[in-house]
Amino acid sequence: MIRFSHTLFALPFALLAAVMAWAANAASGETPAFRARDLAGILVSMVTARSAAMAFNRLADRRLDALNPRTRSRHLPTGTLGVATVAVFTIACSLGFVAGTLLFLPRNPLPLYASAPVLLFLFGYSFAKRFTLLSHFWLGAALMLAPVAAWVAIRAEVAWPPVVLGAAVMLWVAGFDIIYACQDVEFDTQMRLRSIPARLGVTRALRIAATCHLGMVVLLVVLAVVYPGFGWIYRAGVAAIGLLLVYEHALVRPDDLTRVNRAFFHVNAVVSLGLLVIGTVDLVV
Repeated sequence: MIRFSHTLFALPFALLAAVMAWAANAASGETPAFRARDLAGILVSMVTARSAAMAFNRLADRRLDALNPRTRSRHLPTGTLGVATVAVFTIACSLGFVAGTLLFLPRNPLPLYASAPVLLFLFGYSFAKRFTLLSHFWLGAALMLAPVAAWVAIRAEVAWPPVVLGAAVMLWVAGFDIIYACQDVEFDTQMRLRSIPARLGVTRALRIAATCHLGMVVLLVVLAVVYPGFGWIYRAGVAAIGLLLVYEHALVRPDDLTRVNRAFFHVNAVVSLGLLVIGTVDLVV
């Protein structure tokens, strides 16, 4: 039901923010600059939060999924998994997320305090398309929390670098979610669900998605300004990411949505992992 590999959409950005925070600690002489316990907390929290949110989404959308030709083969509509099983899994992952925040204690209690509000915000996305066109940006904001939360977990503060990185993530996610939603235009219109493609049409939706991705690249450039630890390696990586996003949009046309999955899963995985590798190399070398 849930592919743990899809955690790669948000996890690399959380890890990049963590590397940035550790580098900031080292530059300021804070001790310790790196703690394995913090890394473990980030990994546990990311995997469990994402799994809880996805499982809850499957529960919230199970009736819609059963009616949508694209999703009717999912586990809940077909009866492969029962509602009770998925509910227990959701609760277990939610508790695992809260437990993951305990790894930052006693030095930093902020992740524990924020765990319940974060889960509520993640779960809220599952209902967003029932009342707002901004559901794509709600999903983006959910993934935006990954780098911001990682930075806060390590440095116990909110600062511009993770906020700018998080805003770039929000636009990136909103852009590719708009592209993905183009597949369900007819169904969303029929069921009166809110989505930008259903409201504005596929052509205009793809333009908005492209604008979001342009905004992402701009914010990644701004990140090198507010976080001066990045050098030419990072900047070259941002240029490469810009080219990848151009390729992603070249794969999808208003009259041909057959390659949406390649654009959604393959290209975006390269974008997130590539930025993590390039940013880490730049800060370590």
